[in-house]
Amino acid sequence: MSSPSPKIPWRQVHLGLDLRGGSYLLMQIDLNTITKNRLQTLSDNIRQTLISKNLGYKDIHISDKTRSVNFTLRSPSEKDAVLQALRAMPKAVVNEFSVNDGANDQISLTLSETAMQKRGAEAIAQSIEIIRKRIDATGAVDPSITRQGEDRIVVQLPGVDDPERIKKLLGTTAKMTFHLLDESATNPDFPPPGVTFMPMTEDPSRKLPIRDHVEVDGSELTNASAGLNQESGEYAVNFQFDTAGAQAFANVTRANKDKPFAIVLDNQVITAPVIRGIIPNGRGEITGGFTAQKATDLALMLRSGALPAPLKVVEERTIGASLGEDAIRAGAISLVVGFAFVIVFMLVFYGRFGFYADVALFANLILMMAILSLFEATLTLPGMAGMLLTLGMAVDANILINERIREEVRNGRTPLNALQTGFDRALSTIVDSNVTAFLSHVMLFVFGTGPVRGFALTITIGIVTTIFTTLCLSWMLIIRWYAVTRPKELPI
Repeated sequence: MSSPSPKIPWRQVHLGLDLRGGSYLLMQIDLNTITKNRLQTLSDNIRQTLISKNLGYKDIHISDKTRSVNFTLRSPSEKDAVLQALRAMPKAVVNEFSVNDGANDQISLTLSETAMQKRGAEAIAQSIEIIRKRIDATGAVDPSITRQGEDRIVVQLPGVDDPERIKKLLGTTAKMTFHLLDESATNPDFPPPGVTFMPMTEDPSRKLPIRDHVEVDGSELTNASAGLNQESGEYAVNFQFDTAGAQAFANVTRANKDKPFAIVLDNQVITAPVIRGIIPNGRGEITGGFTAQKATDLALMLRSGALPAPLKVVEERTIGASLGEDAIRAGAISLVVGFAFVIVFMLVFYGRFGFYADVALFANLILMMAILSLFEATLTLPGMAGMLLTLGMAVDANILINERIREEVRNGRTPLNALQTGFDRALSTIVDSNVTAFLSHVMLFVFGTGPVRGFALTITIGIVTTIFTTLCLSWMLIIRWYAVTRPKELPI
Protein backbone atom coordinates (compact mmCIF):
# COMPACT_ATOMS: atom_id res chain seq x y z
CA MET A 1 0.00 0.00 0.00
CA SER A 2 1.53 3.29 -1.09
CA SER A 3 1.93 6.08 1.40
CA PRO A 4 0.03 9.28 0.72
CA SER A 5 2.04 11.98 -1.00
CA PRO A 6 2.89 15.00 1.17
CA LYS A 7 0.68 18.02 0.69
CA ILE A 8 2.28 21.23 -0.48
CA PRO A 9 1.08 24.21 1.59
CA TRP A 10 -0.95 26.56 -0.60
CA ARG A 11 -0.51 30.24 0.08
CA GLN A 12 -1.90 33.12 -1.86
CA VAL A 13 -1.87 36.88 -2.09
CA HIS A 14 -4.84 38.41 -0.30
CA LEU A 15 -6.68 41.24 -2.00
CA GLY A 16 -6.96 44.48 -0.07
CA LEU A 17 -10.08 46.46 0.70
CA ASP A 18 -9.85 48.55 -2.48
CA LEU A 19 -9.67 45.43 -4.67
CA ARG A 20 -11.86 42.90 -2.90
CA GLY A 21 -14.41 45.24 -1.39
CA GLY A 22 -15.40 45.20 2.27
CA SER A 23 -15.86 47.51 5.24
CA TYR A 24 -13.87 50.38 6.70
CA LEU A 25 -14.44 51.47 10.30
CA LEU A 26 -12.83 54.42 12.05
CA MET A 27 -13.32 54.01 15.81
CA GLN A 28 -12.57 56.42 18.64
CA ILE A 29 -11.71 55.36 22.17
CA ASP A 30 -13.29 57.27 25.05
CA LEU A 31 -10.23 58.30 27.05
CA ASN A 32 -12.42 60.18 29.55
CA THR A 33 -13.87 56.85 30.67
CA ILE A 34 -10.38 55.63 31.55
CA THR A 35 -9.95 58.63 33.84
CA LYS A 36 -13.39 58.14 35.42
CA ASN A 37 -12.79 54.44 36.02
CA ARG A 38 -9.42 55.12 37.60
CA LEU A 39 -10.92 57.79 39.86
CA GLN A 40 -13.64 55.36 40.92
CA THR A 41 -11.02 52.72 41.71
CA LEU A 42 -8.97 55.21 43.69
CA SER A 43 -12.09 56.25 45.62
CA ASP A 44 -12.69 52.61 46.60
CA ASN A 45 -9.01 52.17 47.49
CA ILE A 46 -9.10 55.27 49.70
CA ARG A 47 -12.10 53.92 51.60
CA GLN A 48 -10.50 50.52 52.12
CA THR A 49 -7.10 51.97 53.05
CA LEU A 50 -8.50 54.35 55.66
CA ILE A 51 -10.89 51.78 57.14
CA SER A 52 -8.09 49.20 57.42
CA LYS A 53 -6.04 51.70 59.45
CA ASN A 54 -8.99 52.81 61.62
CA LEU A 55 -8.95 56.28 60.04
CA GLY A 56 -12.17 58.12 59.27
CA TYR A 57 -13.41 60.29 56.42
CA LYS A 58 -16.47 62.32 55.48
CA ASP A 59 -18.11 63.44 52.25
CA ILE A 60 -15.88 61.54 49.80
CA HIS A 61 -16.64 62.49 46.20
CA ILE A 62 -15.08 62.49 42.72
CA SER A 63 -14.43 65.59 40.61
CA ASP A 64 -14.10 64.77 36.90
CA LYS A 65 -13.17 68.37 36.10
CA THR A 66 -10.07 68.39 38.31
CA ARG A 67 -9.40 64.62 37.98
CA SER A 68 -9.38 64.24 41.75
CA VAL A 69 -10.95 62.39 44.68
CA ASN A 70 -11.81 64.70 47.58
CA PHE A 71 -12.95 64.10 51.14
CA THR A 72 -12.97 65.70 54.59
CA LEU A 73 -11.03 64.45 57.59
CA ARG A 74 -13.01 63.00 60.46
CA SER A 75 -10.58 64.54 62.91
CA PRO A 76 -7.74 67.04 62.34
CA SER A 77 -5.52 64.92 64.58
CA GLU A 78 -5.59 62.12 61.99
CA LYS A 79 -4.25 64.33 59.19
CA ASP A 80 -0.62 63.12 59.19
CA ALA A 81 -1.64 59.47 59.42
CA VAL A 82 -4.14 59.88 56.56
CA LEU A 83 -1.60 61.60 54.30
CA GLN A 84 1.00 58.92 55.04
CA ALA A 85 -1.48 56.11 54.30
CA LEU A 86 -2.62 57.68 51.00
CA ARG A 87 0.92 58.35 49.76
CA ALA A 88 1.77 54.70 50.42
CA MET A 89 -1.06 53.49 48.17
CA PRO A 90 0.14 51.54 45.09
CA LYS A 91 0.35 53.47 41.79
CA ALA A 92 -0.48 52.00 38.40
CA VAL A 93 2.27 54.14 36.77
CA VAL A 94 5.10 56.22 38.22
CA ASN A 95 3.92 59.49 39.82
CA GLU A 96 0.32 58.64 38.93
CA PHE A 97 -1.23 60.89 41.57
CA SER A 98 -0.39 63.46 44.20
CA VAL A 99 -1.91 63.82 47.68
CA ASN A 100 -2.62 67.34 48.89
CA ASP A 101 -4.18 68.86 52.00
CA GLY A 102 -6.26 72.00 51.80
CA ALA A 103 -8.24 74.31 54.01
CA ASN A 104 -11.03 73.12 56.34
CA ASP A 105 -9.52 69.64 56.73
CA GLN A 106 -9.95 68.90 53.03
CA ILE A 107 -7.81 66.15 51.44
CA SER A 108 -7.54 65.61 47.68
CA LEU A 109 -5.88 62.95 45.56
CA THR A 110 -5.25 64.28 42.01
CA LEU A 111 -4.26 62.30 38.90
CA SER A 112 -1.33 63.76 36.94
CA GLU A 113 -1.69 64.69 33.25
CA THR A 114 1.47 62.77 32.26
CA ALA A 115 0.28 59.61 33.96
CA MET A 116 -3.10 59.74 32.24
CA GLN A 117 -1.46 60.28 28.84
CA LYS A 118 0.64 57.18 29.45
CA ARG A 119 -2.42 55.19 30.50
CA GLY A 120 -4.22 56.44 27.38
CA ALA A 121 -1.40 55.20 25.12
CA GLU A 122 -1.46 51.82 26.91
CA ALA A 123 -5.25 51.68 26.47
CA ILE A 124 -4.94 52.24 22.70
CA ALA A 125 -2.36 49.45 22.38
CA GLN A 126 -4.48 47.12 24.52
CA SER A 127 -7.61 47.95 22.52
CA ILE A 128 -5.89 47.11 19.23
CA GLU A 129 -4.84 43.72 20.58
CA ILE A 130 -8.33 42.94 21.91
CA ILE A 131 -9.95 44.08 18.64
CA ARG A 132 -7.61 41.78 16.73
CA LYS A 133 -8.56 38.81 18.93
CA ARG A 134 -12.28 39.46 18.52
CA ILE A 135 -12.11 39.90 14.75
CA ASP A 136 -9.87 36.84 14.27
CA ALA A 137 -12.41 34.77 16.18
CA THR A 138 -15.12 35.72 13.65
CA GLY A 139 -13.12 34.20 10.78
CA ALA A 140 -12.47 37.48 8.94
CA VAL A 141 -9.56 37.06 6.50
CA ASP A 142 -6.60 39.43 6.68
CA PRO A 143 -8.11 42.33 8.64
CA SER A 144 -6.06 45.52 8.96
CA ILE A 145 -6.06 47.19 12.39
CA THR A 146 -3.95 50.32 12.82
CA ARG A 147 -3.74 53.30 15.14
CA GLN A 148 -4.58 56.77 13.84
CA GLY A 149 -3.76 59.85 15.89
CA GLU A 150 -3.97 59.82 19.68
CA ASP A 151 -7.34 58.16 20.24
CA ARG A 152 -8.51 56.51 16.99
CA ILE A 153 -8.24 53.05 15.49
CA VAL A 154 -8.79 52.14 11.83
CA VAL A 155 -10.28 48.71 11.11
CA GLN A 156 -10.40 47.44 7.50
CA LEU A 157 -12.22 44.20 6.79
CA PRO A 158 -11.79 42.93 3.21
CA GLY A 159 -14.70 40.79 2.04
CA VAL A 160 -17.02 41.83 4.90
CA ASP A 161 -20.02 43.54 3.28
CA ASP A 162 -22.23 43.62 6.40
CA PRO A 163 -20.19 44.88 9.36
CA GLU A 164 -23.08 45.09 11.85
CA ARG A 165 -21.99 42.08 13.90
CA ILE A 166 -18.39 43.31 13.89
CA LYS A 167 -19.52 46.77 15.00
CA LYS A 168 -21.46 45.26 17.86
CA LEU A 169 -18.52 43.10 18.91
CA LEU A 170 -16.13 46.05 18.85
CA GLY A 171 -18.60 48.53 20.30
CA THR A 172 -19.19 46.38 23.39
CA THR A 173 -16.64 47.01 26.10
CA ALA A 174 -17.39 43.60 27.69
CA LYS A 175 -16.29 44.69 31.14
CA MET A 176 -17.82 42.10 33.44
CA THR A 177 -17.81 42.49 37.22
CA PHE A 178 -19.49 40.73 40.13
CA HIS A 179 -21.17 42.80 42.88
CA LEU A 180 -23.28 42.36 45.98
CA LEU A 181 -26.59 44.20 46.25
CA ASP A 182 -27.54 46.72 48.95
CA GLU A 183 -31.02 45.46 49.79
CA SER A 184 -31.62 48.40 52.14
CA ALA A 185 -31.51 50.88 49.24
CA THR A 186 -34.96 51.37 47.73
CA ASN A 187 -35.03 54.82 46.10
CA PRO A 188 -33.11 55.08 42.80
CA ASP A 189 -33.28 58.89 42.98
CA PHE A 190 -31.38 59.00 46.28
CA PRO A 191 -28.88 56.13 46.36
CA PRO A 192 -26.69 55.84 49.48
CA PRO A 193 -22.92 56.39 49.16
CA GLY A 194 -21.16 53.56 47.39
CA VAL A 195 -24.33 52.30 45.71
CA THR A 196 -25.46 52.71 42.08
CA PHE A 197 -28.83 51.70 40.67
CA MET A 198 -28.18 49.81 37.41
CA PRO A 199 -30.76 48.64 34.84
CA MET A 200 -31.41 45.02 34.02
CA THR A 201 -30.40 43.95 30.53
CA GLU A 202 -33.74 42.28 29.80
CA ASP A 203 -35.84 45.01 31.43
CA PRO A 204 -34.08 48.41 31.56
CA SER A 205 -36.98 49.92 33.50
CA ARG A 206 -36.09 47.68 36.42
CA LYS A 207 -33.04 48.88 38.35
CA LEU A 208 -31.14 47.11 41.11
CA PRO A 209 -29.06 48.74 43.91
CA ILE A 210 -25.54 47.56 43.08
CA ARG A 211 -22.68 48.17 45.47
CA ASP A 212 -19.81 49.93 43.72
CA HIS A 213 -17.18 47.68 45.27
CA VAL A 214 -16.15 44.95 42.84
CA GLU A 215 -16.12 41.59 44.59
CA VAL A 216 -14.68 39.67 41.63
CA ASP A 217 -13.33 41.15 38.38
CA GLY A 218 -14.05 39.59 35.00
CA SER A 219 -10.41 40.19 34.01
CA GLU A 220 -9.60 37.11 36.11
CA LEU A 221 -11.53 34.84 33.74
CA THR A 222 -9.45 32.25 31.94
CA ASN A 223 -12.14 30.82 29.65
CA ALA A 224 -15.72 31.34 28.52
CA SER A 225 -17.89 29.27 26.19
CA ALA A 226 -21.48 29.17 24.99
CA GLY A 227 -23.65 26.23 25.99
CA LEU A 228 -27.09 25.13 27.16
CA ASN A 229 -28.44 25.30 30.69
CA GLN A 230 -29.14 21.72 31.78
CA GLU A 231 -32.31 22.61 33.68
CA SER A 232 -34.07 25.22 31.53
CA GLY A 233 -32.56 24.32 28.16
CA GLU A 234 -31.87 27.99 27.36
CA TYR A 235 -28.58 29.28 26.00
CA ALA A 236 -25.98 30.24 28.60
CA VAL A 237 -22.35 31.27 28.93
CA ASN A 238 -20.09 29.08 31.05
CA PHE A 239 -17.00 30.71 32.58
CA GLN A 240 -13.90 29.69 34.51
CA PHE A 241 -11.77 31.90 36.82
CA ASP A 242 -8.02 31.67 37.35
CA THR A 243 -6.64 30.69 40.77
CA ALA A 244 -6.94 34.18 42.28
CA GLY A 245 -10.40 34.71 40.84
CA ALA A 246 -11.60 31.28 42.00
CA GLN A 247 -10.39 32.03 45.53
CA ALA A 248 -12.16 35.41 45.58
CA PHE A 249 -15.31 33.83 44.14
CA ALA A 250 -15.28 31.12 46.81
CA ASN A 251 -14.76 33.69 49.61
CA VAL A 252 -17.66 35.83 48.43
CA THR A 253 -20.07 32.89 48.11
CA ARG A 254 -18.97 31.55 51.51
CA ALA A 255 -19.52 34.86 53.33
CA ASN A 256 -22.78 35.87 51.61
CA LYS A 257 -24.99 32.80 51.51
CA ASP A 258 -28.66 33.50 50.63
CA LYS A 259 -27.80 36.99 49.37
CA PRO A 260 -28.23 38.18 45.77
CA PHE A 261 -25.04 38.36 43.71
CA ALA A 262 -25.19 40.51 40.56
CA ILE A 263 -23.30 39.87 37.33
CA VAL A 264 -22.78 43.26 35.65
CA LEU A 265 -21.76 43.71 32.02
CA ASP A 266 -21.03 47.26 30.87
CA ASN A 267 -23.11 48.85 33.65
CA GLN A 268 -26.10 46.61 32.99
CA VAL A 269 -27.17 43.74 35.24
CA ILE A 270 -27.36 40.49 33.29
CA THR A 271 -28.63 38.48 36.21
CA ALA A 272 -28.64 38.63 40.01
CA PRO A 273 -29.05 35.09 41.39
CA VAL A 274 -29.15 34.28 45.09
CA ILE A 275 -26.05 32.54 46.46
CA ARG A 276 -27.18 29.05 47.55
CA GLY A 277 -23.82 27.69 48.61
CA ILE A 278 -20.06 27.90 48.30
CA ILE A 279 -18.65 27.71 44.77
CA PRO A 280 -15.06 26.52 45.32
CA ASN A 281 -13.91 25.64 41.80
CA GLY A 282 -14.27 29.07 40.17
CA ARG A 283 -16.79 27.82 37.60
CA GLY A 284 -20.07 29.51 36.91
CA GLU A 285 -22.86 30.01 34.40
CA ILE A 286 -24.52 33.17 33.10
CA THR A 287 -28.11 33.04 31.88
CA GLY A 288 -30.18 35.94 30.67
CA GLY A 289 -32.44 35.08 27.76
CA PHE A 290 -29.57 34.68 25.30
CA THR A 291 -29.95 33.55 21.72
CA ALA A 292 -27.31 31.22 20.31
CA GLN A 293 -25.57 34.13 18.55
CA LYS A 294 -25.64 36.39 21.63
CA ALA A 295 -24.25 33.65 23.86
CA THR A 296 -21.46 32.92 21.35
CA ASP A 297 -20.56 36.59 20.97
CA LEU A 298 -20.56 37.22 24.72
CA ALA A 299 -18.29 34.22 25.29
CA LEU A 300 -16.01 35.47 22.52
CA MET A 301 -15.77 38.93 24.10
CA LEU A 302 -15.10 37.54 27.56
CA ARG A 303 -12.33 35.29 26.22
CA SER A 304 -10.64 38.13 24.36
CA GLY A 305 -10.85 40.42 27.39
CA ALA A 306 -12.61 43.68 28.17
CA LEU A 307 -11.76 46.84 26.32
CA PRO A 308 -10.16 49.41 28.62
CA ALA A 309 -12.69 52.00 27.44
CA PRO A 310 -15.71 52.15 25.10
CA LEU A 311 -15.20 52.49 21.35
CA LYS A 312 -17.57 54.36 19.07
CA VAL A 313 -17.71 54.33 15.27
CA VAL A 314 -17.03 57.84 13.95
CA GLU A 315 -16.76 56.88 10.26
CA GLU A 316 -17.97 53.90 8.30
CA ARG A 317 -17.56 53.04 4.62
CA THR A 318 -18.57 49.99 2.64
CA ILE A 319 -16.87 49.23 -0.67
CA GLY A 320 -18.91 46.97 -2.92
CA ALA A 321 -17.47 43.91 -4.61
CA SER A 322 -18.27 45.38 -8.04
CA LEU A 323 -16.02 48.36 -7.36
CA GLY A 324 -13.28 45.96 -6.30
CA GLU A 325 -13.69 43.95 -9.51
CA ASP A 326 -13.44 47.13 -11.59
CA ALA A 327 -10.29 48.12 -9.72
CA ILE A 328 -8.75 44.67 -10.29
CA ARG A 329 -9.63 44.80 -13.98
CA ALA A 330 -8.16 48.29 -14.40
CA GLY A 331 -5.02 47.35 -12.47
CA ALA A 332 -4.53 44.14 -14.46
CA ILE A 333 -4.97 46.00 -17.76
CA SER A 334 -2.41 48.61 -16.72
CA LEU A 335 0.07 45.88 -15.78
CA VAL A 336 -0.43 43.97 -19.04
CA VAL A 337 -0.22 47.07 -21.24
CA GLY A 338 2.81 48.41 -19.39
CA PHE A 339 4.54 45.03 -19.55
CA ALA A 340 3.81 44.70 -23.28
CA PHE A 341 5.20 48.16 -24.06
CA VAL A 342 8.38 47.41 -22.13
CA ILE A 343 8.87 44.09 -23.95
CA VAL A 344 8.42 45.71 -27.37
CA PHE A 345 10.73 48.59 -26.47
CA MET A 346 13.55 46.29 -25.36
CA LEU A 347 13.22 44.05 -28.46
CA VAL A 348 13.27 47.03 -30.85
CA PHE A 349 16.19 48.88 -29.29
CA TYR A 350 18.46 46.05 -28.09
CA GLY A 351 17.54 42.99 -30.18
CA ARG A 352 18.84 39.75 -28.66
CA PHE A 353 20.03 41.45 -25.52
CA GLY A 354 16.61 43.04 -25.21
CA PHE A 355 15.05 39.58 -25.46
CA TYR A 356 17.20 38.37 -22.57
CA ALA A 357 16.15 41.45 -20.58
CA ASP A 358 12.50 40.58 -21.29
CA VAL A 359 13.04 37.02 -20.03
CA ALA A 360 14.56 38.42 -16.84
CA LEU A 361 11.69 40.89 -16.56
CA PHE A 362 9.10 38.09 -16.78
CA ALA A 363 11.02 36.09 -14.14
CA ASN A 364 11.09 39.24 -11.99
CA LEU A 365 7.30 39.49 -12.09
CA ILE A 366 6.90 35.79 -11.21
CA LEU A 367 9.33 36.10 -8.28
CA MET A 368 7.53 39.16 -6.94
CA MET A 369 4.18 37.36 -6.91
CA ALA A 370 5.79 34.26 -5.38
CA ILE A 371 7.34 36.23 -2.51
CA LEU A 372 4.09 38.13 -1.88
CA SER A 373 2.19 34.84 -1.72
CA LEU A 374 4.87 33.28 0.51
CA PHE A 375 4.26 35.96 3.13
CA GLU A 376 0.51 35.98 2.37
CA ALA A 377 0.74 39.72 1.79
CA THR A 378 -2.23 41.93 0.98
CA LEU A 379 -2.30 43.41 -2.51
CA THR A 380 -3.87 46.84 -2.92
CA LEU A 381 -4.15 49.31 -5.80
CA PRO A 382 -1.03 51.17 -4.62
CA GLY A 383 0.67 47.77 -4.46
CA MET A 384 -0.21 47.11 -8.10
CA ALA A 385 1.17 50.53 -8.97
CA GLY A 386 4.35 49.55 -7.12
CA MET A 387 4.63 46.40 -9.22
CA LEU A 388 4.36 48.41 -12.44
CA LEU A 389 6.97 50.86 -11.19
CA THR A 390 9.25 47.95 -10.29
CA LEU A 391 9.10 46.68 -13.87
CA GLY A 392 10.23 50.10 -15.05
CA MET A 393 13.08 50.12 -12.54
CA ALA A 394 14.14 46.64 -13.66
CA VAL A 395 14.25 47.81 -17.29
CA ASP A 396 16.40 50.78 -16.25
CA ALA A 397 19.07 48.42 -14.93
CA ASN A 398 19.10 46.39 -18.15
CA ILE A 399 19.19 49.54 -20.27
CA LEU A 400 22.16 50.81 -18.28
CA ILE A 401 24.08 47.54 -18.82
CA ASN A 402 23.25 47.43 -22.54
CA GLU A 403 24.22 51.06 -23.10
CA ARG A 404 27.53 50.51 -21.32
CA ILE A 405 28.24 47.47 -23.48
CA ARG A 406 27.28 49.42 -26.63
CA GLU A 407 29.64 52.22 -25.60
CA GLU A 408 32.53 49.80 -25.14
CA VAL A 409 31.84 48.29 -28.57
CA ARG A 410 32.09 51.80 -30.11
CA ASN A 411 35.42 52.25 -28.34
CA GLY A 412 36.78 49.27 -30.28
CA ARG A 413 36.91 46.62 -27.58
CA THR A 414 36.55 42.94 -28.41
CA PRO A 415 33.10 41.36 -27.76
CA LEU A 416 34.16 39.56 -24.58
CA ASN A 417 36.06 42.60 -23.28
CA ALA A 418 33.11 44.88 -24.10
CA LEU A 419 30.71 42.59 -22.25
CA GLN A 420 32.89 42.37 -19.15
CA THR A 421 33.84 46.06 -19.03
CA GLY A 422 30.34 47.31 -19.73
CA PHE A 423 28.85 45.09 -17.02
CA ASP A 424 31.51 46.06 -14.45
CA ARG A 425 31.00 49.79 -15.04
CA ALA A 426 27.22 49.52 -14.78
CA LEU A 427 27.33 47.29 -11.69
CA SER A 428 28.24 49.92 -9.09
CA THR A 429 25.64 52.37 -10.40
CA ILE A 430 22.88 49.74 -10.36
CA VAL A 431 23.73 48.58 -6.85
CA ASP A 432 23.99 52.13 -5.44
CA SER A 433 20.68 53.28 -6.92
CA ASN A 434 18.82 50.16 -5.82
CA VAL A 435 20.25 50.18 -2.29
CA THR A 436 19.22 53.80 -1.70
CA ALA A 437 15.77 53.11 -3.14
CA PHE A 438 15.50 49.98 -0.96
CA LEU A 439 16.32 51.88 2.25
CA SER A 440 13.90 54.70 1.48
CA HIS A 441 11.05 52.28 0.82
CA VAL A 442 11.85 50.28 3.97
CA MET A 443 11.37 53.54 5.92
CA LEU A 444 8.08 54.09 4.09
CA PHE A 445 6.94 50.62 5.12
CA VAL A 446 8.02 51.06 8.75
CA PHE A 447 6.53 54.51 9.31
CA GLY A 448 3.73 54.53 6.74
CA THR A 449 0.18 53.28 7.09
CA GLY A 450 -2.47 51.76 4.83
CA PRO A 451 -1.88 52.29 1.08
CA VAL A 452 1.63 53.69 1.67
CA ARG A 453 2.73 50.42 3.29
CA GLY A 454 1.26 48.37 0.41
CA PHE A 455 3.13 50.48 -2.14
CA ALA A 456 6.38 50.32 -0.16
CA LEU A 457 6.10 46.54 0.31
CA THR A 458 5.84 45.72 -3.39
CA ILE A 459 8.63 48.16 -4.28
CA THR A 460 10.92 46.71 -1.60
CA ILE A 461 10.34 43.14 -2.76
CA GLY A 462 10.66 44.28 -6.38
CA ILE A 463 14.08 45.85 -5.76
CA VAL A 464 15.40 42.57 -4.35
CA THR A 465 14.05 40.52 -7.27
CA THR A 466 15.29 43.13 -9.75
CA ILE A 467 18.87 42.91 -8.51
CA PHE A 468 18.74 39.11 -8.73
CA THR A 469 17.18 38.87 -12.21
CA THR A 470 19.29 41.68 -13.68
CA LEU A 471 22.69 40.84 -12.24
CA CYS A 472 22.27 37.06 -12.29
CA LEU A 473 19.62 35.80 -14.70
CA SER A 474 19.96 38.16 -17.67
CA TRP A 475 23.77 38.23 -17.36
CA MET A 476 23.85 34.43 -17.19
CA LEU A 477 21.79 34.22 -20.39
CA ILE A 478 24.13 36.62 -22.18
CA ILE A 479 27.28 34.77 -21.07
CA ARG A 480 25.74 31.41 -21.99
CA TRP A 481 24.89 32.70 -25.46
CA TYR A 482 28.42 34.05 -25.92
CA ALA A 483 30.03 30.78 -24.77
CA VAL A 484 28.00 28.81 -27.34
CA THR A 485 28.24 31.14 -30.36
CA ARG A 486 31.54 33.04 -29.86
CA PRO A 487 30.39 35.94 -32.09
CA LYS A 488 32.87 38.31 -33.69
CA GLU A 489 30.47 41.21 -33.21
CA LEU A 490 27.84 41.86 -30.56
CA PRO A 491 24.24 42.32 -31.86
CA ILE A 492 23.56 45.42 -29.86
